[in-house]
Amino acid sequence: MALKNTNPTKTQAWQNLTKHFNEIKGISIKELCKDVNRKEGFSIQLDDLLVDFSKNRITKETLDLLLQLAKEVDLKDAIEKQFTGAVINVTEGREVLHTALRSTKEDAILVNNKNIKPQIQTALRKIRSFSNKVINGKWKGFTGKSITDIVNIGIGGSDLGPDMIVESLQYYKNHLNTHFVSNIDGDHVSEIIKKLNPETTLFVIVSKTFTTQETITNAETIKDWFLKSATVFDIPKHFVAVSTNLNAVNNFGIDKANVFTMWNWVGGRFSLWSAVGLSISLSVGFDNYRELLNGAEEMDIHYRNTDFDKNIPVILALLSIWYNNFYEAETEAVLPYSQYLKKLPDYLQQAIMESNGKGVDRNGDKINYQTGTIVWGSTGTNMQHAFMQLVHQGTKLIPADFIGYKESLYGLTDHHKKLMANYYGQIDALAFGKTKEEVHLELKTAGEEDKIATLLPFKVFEGNRPSNAILFEKLTPKSLGKLIALYEHKIFTQGILWNIYSYDQFGVELGKELAKKLLDKQ
Repeated sequence: MALKNTNPTKTQAWQNLTKHFNEIKGISIKELCKDVNRKEGFSIQLDDLLVDFSKNRITKETLDLLLQLAKEVDLKDAIEKQFTGAVINVTEGREVLHTALRSTKEDAILVNNKNIKPQIQTALRKIRSFSNKVINGKWKGFTGKSITDIVNIGIGGSDLGPDMIVESLQYYKNHLNTHFVSNIDGDHVSEIIKKLNPETTLFVIVSKTFTTQETITNAETIKDWFLKSATVFDIPKHFVAVSTNLNAVNNFGIDKANVFTMWNWVGGRFSLWSAVGLSISLSVGFDNYRELLNGAEEMDIHYRNTDFDKNIPVILALLSIWYNNFYEAETEAVLPYSQYLKKLPDYLQQAIMESNGKGVDRNGDKINYQTGTIVWGSTGTNMQHAFMQLVHQGTKLIPADFIGYKESLYGLTDHHKKLMANYYGQIDALAFGKTKEEVHLELKTAGEEDKIATLLPFKVFEGNRPSNAILFEKLTPKSLGKLIALYEHKIFTQGILWNIYSYDQFGVELGKELAKKLLDKQ
């Protein structure tokens, strides 16, 4: 077995955490934050990134016990095994090496006794060369016109990752218009087609097996639409594929020179760092795509080499375990204070819930403790006028990640000051709330003494609701790469702590199988 099997609830650390939880479960964030050194002791700075986790229901002892849990399940060993290419996706017999895709180190990484680094470099050179040709207009369509539109056809990891990154990096976008087709709902593809000119559109079909029902159905529909204006001999100028199934790609009419490879050792939901990210490179240019990878690599190096007490993904994963398994909080909110990141919660839903939504452990035994948090969210300040009422005054405990940027991209400083005032204001409101005394004084000052008796209970905020502040200098391809890699490593850490396999997704299959049977009967 590549990974050690340790039931977390049987460890000494878990027993100690249970005892500790019962002693401090009523602890107040407000009281904890009276310590003037609190923020300094519960923050980590990594270059342009500051993570402040001081507004959590934890003490130094809580953190020490959580770190002890990480040690007892031998997290360090698991991290090394992932980075060095051990077969840690045991149920599918695969290595898990999305980290290798962004590594600039010379060290060899072996898969089946063969160094995969040269393959990765070759693939990156091909992405760069192709992107440059399309962007600078040298790649022509069947009537000799340059490309104006890119359509990514994929689903799941072949859609959500690239779509989220392209949306997030709109500021860095070039002249090409980028579209994404994923749903098998025919109305989706029909709406996209309406906006396109077949003479100037390039289609990127992303499917490892080239058999995914949604992707191939959409691709065939698009091909039929294209052939109303062109001939089969024009397909190579307008269709490229990211796949391993060369025969199926060839049968579709795509030139083998226009096929970008995928590898078995990269899981779909972690594949935007591979040729699956071709639409990203086309949208923002290869140099920005490379910066995205570089940012992710910086987080990889931090995660692999930093002691756990100063290790951002490890700390965030341990906090998540603390709330999920001890406070019985079932969900986590991801709240980016940037409209560019509006698709980040959707992307993280797949990454986190498809990875850690498992009910059996690595021995194949049914689990009797909670795994897999439910993740949801939206952008600030929109969500403050929507669901934050429940987060502030509802009956559920919902830990939240607030993601912010010190600088805006367009430099509208008045807007940005107001945005960040809301960012910090929400964090403080959740942590510290508003007491009866404060409400009483507020109503009295407003000359509404006659309303105190009736309004007071409704205007009290209990506070004591935990959050993390994840703050970058600026939204750049590099900082975005760092952010996505941070969550990837948090996912893996939680999977190790829960003793589950994070990299298979058999739960996706049953509905597909039944749909196929129902379709065959029609």
